[in-house]
Amino acid sequence: MSSSLTIIIPAYNEEVSLKHFLPSVISFCEEKNFKLIIVDDGSKDGTQKVLEIFSSHSCLTIIRNKINKGYGGAIKTAVSSVDTTYCITIDADGQHDLNDIEKLYNELKSSDADMVVGRRNAGGSYYRSAGKSLIRSVAKLLMPIHVHDLNSGMKIYSTALAKQYLHLYPNSMAYSDVIALVFISQRHLVKEIPITIHPRTSGTSTINTLTAFETIKQILNIVLLFNPMRIFFPLSVFFIIASIAWGLPIVLMGKGLSVGALLGIVTGIFFFFFGLIAEQLSWLRKGKL
Repeated sequence: MSSSLTIIIPAYNEEVSLKHFLPSVISFCEEKNFKLIIVDDGSKDGTQKVLEIFSSHSCLTIIRNKINKGYGGAIKTAVSSVDTTYCITIDADGQHDLNDIEKLYNELKSSDADMVVGRRNAGGSYYRSAGKSLIRSVAKLLMPIHVHDLNSGMKIYSTALAKQYLHLYPNSMAYSDVIALVFISQRHLVKEIPITIHPRTSGTSTINTLTAFETIKQILNIVLLFNPMRIFFPLSVFFIIASIAWGLPIVLMGKGLSVGALLGIVTGIFFFFFGLIAEQLSWLRKGKL
């Protein structure tokens, strides 16, 4: 029986984690008839040697990037090679529960969804929780979303759709957020169910403050591509209303028109027309997707 699901694991300097985590993943794939692709993203430790130990397993495909392309870059490399109907991403640090793979897979098939996001529990440090909340708040401000854990590393989705938008995903850690936003923006059915997260047994997370700012930047890029008026129209309204509120009292006092108010109104009008132009460019680009 042919497999319909490929598990994708991007790995960068995960020698210790893979020694303990990989045997159970391979056993799981062989039992469930799933395929497994691991991308060694230019690791500088012994990750490649660990992968070579398990290379004889038929379910496993190993891809090595000569240089580090980033978390998203590694996943994009794997997605390009997937030949099953669906694919799911999990992390190499062993924090994801393998039972959740089948849980998300069953939810995807039973609900006919295009993507199912694994929503993590509310654990973790206050700093990281605040970062995730900031990212979601920015995304929700710019587009209607119903997914809470946008940057969850465990997502299952249609391979065909993932490949269709592959050029839109960043190579950075923002990949997890952006792929979910692209699916949502294109009106594909995206669902979310809770998953279990185990404590990291080794290594350190590469997520930091710069990751959050990079993610917000990528969110802005996606909104500008799919719905630019969500950015330009509020800016236009803000400048026009603020300028009128500033200049009207001056006019009522008989002191004439305020130069600052006029400048603000003109700026608001410019933002509106920039938004219209961006909207037309957006339609042209979306027509090529």
